Amino acid sequence: MAPRTPARDRLLDAAATRFYADGVTATGIDTITAEAGVAKMSLYNNFASKGDLVAAYLERRHEEWLGLYAARREGAAGPRERVLAVVDAYVDHAEGAYAHGFRGCGLLNAAAELPVGDPGRAVVRRHKEHVERLVADDLAELIDAAAAADLAEHIAFVLEGATVRAGLESDPARLQHARRLVEQLLDAA
Repeated sequence: MAPRTPARDRLLDAAATRFYADGVTATGIDTITAEAGVAKMSLYNNFASKGDLVAAYLERRHEEWLGLYAARREGAAGPRERVLAVVDAYVDHAEGAYAHGFRGCGLLNAAAELPVGDPGRAVVRRHKEHVERLVADDLAELIDAAAAADLAEHIAFVLEGATVRAGLESDPARLQHARRLVEQLLDAA
């Protein structure tokens, strides 16, 4: 008999499914505990509040994206290819199997629902800054650091805009187009 998945993991799995499909605000604790197959007390034994569950969900999404990026980066031959690995990780994310279709960046979707000052928004901001820093660090091997920071911000804007459109259209084509735009930006640098 296979060991049972710990309650914390089942709660995070359920939160990931429901928060992404239905939104943070629309998803109640009862829905999450029912989908996870745990008692409400299990939730509060693992998370102090729904806000803590949301923050843990966002941290987990960050880690999932880093995993997609690491897989892409592994095959990258140099700094240009490492920048494109970031873009390809976004494409991989959009092409993931989602029960209700791709709805855009789960981190930004959640942040849009959270009030200013909510700890979950800080998690999202750290993720976006981390991604931009990854790009800037690789670009700094190709161009001077100030130009690398500016171009990294530009690439981040292209990726975020493409992700929003891909989510609206439930189609990764916008991110595939963003990859071509980033290639053009790299060629011009």
